[in-house]
Amino acid sequence: MKRIGFIGGVSWNSTIEYYRIINETVANRLKGFHSAHLLLYSVDFEEIIYSQNNEDWKSVAVTLSEAGAALENAGAEFFAICSNTMHWVAGAVAVKLNIPLLHIVDVLGCAARERKLSKLGLLGTKFVMQKGFYRKKLKEDFNINAIVPLENEQDVVNRIIYDELCHGEINDTSRQYCLEIIDSLKRRDAEGIILGCTELPLLIRPADADVQIFDTTKLHAEGIANKALS
Repeated sequence: MKRIGFIGGVSWNSTIEYYRIINETVANRLKGFHSAHLLLYSVDFEEIIYSQNNEDWKSVAVTLSEAGAALENAGAEFFAICSNTMHWVAGAVAVKLNIPLLHIVDVLGCAARERKLSKLGLLGTKFVMQKGFYRKKLKEDFNINAIVPLENEQDVVNRIIYDELCHGEINDTSRQYCLEIIDSLKRRDAEGIILGCTELPLLIRPADADVQIFDTTKLHAEGIANKALS
C-alpha cells in the first residue's frame, strides 16, 4: 500500500469525509482490519480565505507547496489536495514536489467519460464557477463542456458554501435552492451535475435530484484509496 499524503483543512468539514471514505474504501477492498497509510497536513483555512479575498493566489500556492513538501519529507508517495477551489494553484504546487498529484478533475473527468456524458452543470465556489481553470481542464482533457448557473445563482451558492457549509451548518432551505438551480441547469441540457465543492455533498445527496450527481469528494477520496492500493 502506498503512503498517501493529503492536504486538508479547506475546509476541515470535508476533510473528515475524505478520511472516512479513504479508509472505508481500503477496508472494503482488503477486508479485515485494514486501513490506509496516510499523512494529513491540515492548513489554517482562515489564512487561505484571507489570501483568496485579496486575490493573492501566489500566497495560497506557497502555503500548499509548503504543506506538500512536508508530506513528501514525511514519506508520502503521492499527494492530493482535498478541495476543488485549491486546484486553481495545483500546477504551481505540483511542480515544486517530486511526488505525483492526483488531480480532482482527472478523477471526475474519468467518471463522466465512463458514462459517456459531454455536458455537465457545475456548482461550486465562485472561483470554480467563474475562473476558467476547472472548465478548461474538463474540456481539453475529457472533451466535456461544463455550464454554470446564472450570476445571481452563483452568488447564493457561494454564500451557502462559505457562510454555512464550511461551518458545518446544513439548512433545508439552502438545499432546496440548490436543487432549483440544478433543475435550471437541466433545462439548459446538462446531462449531469458536478458538485464542484467538497462541502456541497454535505448538503446535496444523489437521491435528492433526478439527474446524475458527481460527488467530487467521494470520487476523489475513492480515487486516492485506489491509487494507494494500485
